[in-house]
Amino acid sequence: MTEQKLQRKADPILLGVVFALLVFGLVVISSAGIVVSKTKFGDEYYYFKHQLFFGVIPGLICLFIVQKIRYTFWKKISFPLFISALVLLILVFVPGIGIKLQGASRWINLGPISFQPTEMIKLTMIIYLGSWIAARGSKLKDFKEGLIPFAVILGIVALLVIAQPDVGTLGSIIVISLVMFFVAGAPLRYILSLVGTGAALLMILIKVEPYRMNRLLSFMDPDLDPQGIGYQINQALIAIGSGGIFGLGLGQSRQKFNYLPEPIGDSIFAIVGEELGIIGAGVLLILFVLFAMRGFKIAKNAPDVFSSMVAVGVSSWVVFPALINIMAIVGLIPLTGITLPFVSFGSTSLVFVLIGVGILLNISKYSKI
Repeated sequence: MTEQKLQRKADPILLGVVFALLVFGLVVISSAGIVVSKTKFGDEYYYFKHQLFFGVIPGLICLFIVQKIRYTFWKKISFPLFISALVLLILVFVPGIGIKLQGASRWINLGPISFQPTEMIKLTMIIYLGSWIAARGSKLKDFKEGLIPFAVILGIVALLVIAQPDVGTLGSIIVISLVMFFVAGAPLRYILSLVGTGAALLMILIKVEPYRMNRLLSFMDPDLDPQGIGYQINQALIAIGSGGIFGLGLGQSRQKFNYLPEPIGDSIFAIVGEELGIIGAGVLLILFVLFAMRGFKIAKNAPDVFSSMVAVGVSSWVVFPALINIMAIVGLIPLTGITLPFVSFGSTSLVFVLIGVGILLNISKYSKI
């Protein structure tokens, strides 16, 4: 049977879920961003328009182009792609190219284009690790051939991301990488040793930056300083509690009126709960669960190790940050600064996630079942 006959259509359920998440995100941003858009830009729908024209539309164009490119192409260029992303991470510190905002160097300005290289490194890390894992085979379980090289790769990326600093993105990269490493067959003791090392690193990062310690303290006791370090989590819980089962109604949030910090960023789930209630939040959760089910099913039925690992990586890229964000906003874990995929404002992150989804859809065409 020819390769063309083996090729199927891209997973329609996954594609439908992605469209639903994009629409959901635009609707929520159009409401959650009204106040801050009006205050900063004099246009109530500035953030909605920016997300639509610089995130959703170009992202969908990239998705439909990428889903037509056979996944094996990415394996061939995985190394130069990874190196290019590392170079871009370094360029954020170069005056005239990198943009420093509020003490953080996270943006690159290339003429009319500005973007965050940390979003690109997530995608290239997934592709490169997929290729690296496929090449290692059974050597992955060896300490010198498996754990050490993996730790070096992760360590190089971690140092560049910490230097910006962007601990939220670093957390996402570590989680995605560890999930791929574990699913590939790495011994549990390797995973636990890396988690332990990561926890020690996190404690150091908390020690050197007071605001990180404040997030931990406010998690342990939200009432400790409700007008100070506990302000964001308290306002988020007020928003969710106000929504009840059915919500106050789309556009009727009170917390977005300069009460809740980052209403279009990492706090956007609180607006979902306030305006759409438990039902609306539940619909969003179901969409993420469906994405996870389809994504990991594609990984399970992928034709080879590389495609399986990339599918695991892309699925984890969406599912675990969503889980972390939601758990933080409802007070189950400390606030992390990790945004909600497809829903929070961020055109760069949305475009790269949609490119990843495009690769995932192409892999689904070559499923073994």
